[in-house]
Amino acid sequence: MSGRRDFEELLAEGAAAPVEGWGFSWLDGRASEERPPWGYARLIGARMAQVDAALDIDTGGGEVLAEVPRPPRVLLATESWPPNVAVARRTLAPLGATVLHVAQGDDLPVRDASLDLVVARHPLHTPYDEIARVLRPGGTFLSQQIRGGSVHELQEAMLGPLRPPVRQLPEQATAAARAAGLTVRDLREATLRTVFHDIAGVVYFLRKVVWTVPEFTVERYRPQLARLHARIEAEGAFVTHARRFLIEAVKPA
Repeated sequence: MSGRRDFEELLAEGAAAPVEGWGFSWLDGRASEERPPWGYARLIGARMAQVDAALDIDTGGGEVLAEVPRPPRVLLATESWPPNVAVARRTLAPLGATVLHVAQGDDLPVRDASLDLVVARHPLHTPYDEIARVLRPGGTFLSQQIRGGSVHELQEAMLGPLRPPVRQLPEQATAAARAAGLTVRDLREATLRTVFHDIAGVVYFLRKVVWTVPEFTVERYRPQLARLHARIEAEGAFVTHARRFLIEAVKPA
C-alpha cells in the first residue's frame, strides 16, 4: 500500500467521523492530551453537590456535566449549536437538567440572582455581565478556558507564522470579571502536551474545534495536511501544546 493511498484513506476517515457533541473518544489511539492539574470535572462535581441551583454555559453535548455525581435541585445548561442541543438533552436527562438553546451573544434566559453556581468549560464567549446578573450574592463562577495561543504549533502548520495572541488571555478574563462586579478568587494556567499520531486525528480535531483554523476544510488545506502527514510518518507523531486557564470569581455578598 503506497503512502499516498494511506494519506487519502486517513483524510477520508477524519472527514467522515461525526463531530456532534463535545466528546473526543474518536481520537483514542490517534491523539492524546495531558489533563490540567486542577481536575475540572472533579472541581465542578464537588461544587454542584453543595448548591441548590446551577448553570453550565456552552455545555456541548453535556459530556462533562454528565459526570457530576450529585446534581443540584435545579440544573440548567445552555448550548448554541442546535445539533449539540439534542445530544445534550439526551445525555443530561438522567440528571434532570434543562438544556436551553441560546445563540452566541444572546442574554441568558435566567432570572436575576437565581443561581448559586455558574460553570463553563471552554466557552466560546464568556458573558460576565450576564453571569453576574444571574448569580445570587455570594454565588460563584468557575470556568476552564482555552488560552490564546493554544495549539499554536498546529495552527502554524496550517496557516504559517502567526503573531502572538491578543485575545483569550487570563488577564483579559480577570479584567472582564472585575468590570462585571465579580471578585476574582483564583486564576491558574497550564500548558499541556498534545500529540497527534496520524493525520486523520488532525482532520477530526480541526473539524471539531472550529476556531483553531477558521473555515477549515480538507480540500482547502490539502497541501498543508500532506506536509504534516509526511512529518508524522517521518517522526512518528506531531507534538503541539494546548494552553488552558482556570478562573474562579465570586459575586460579593
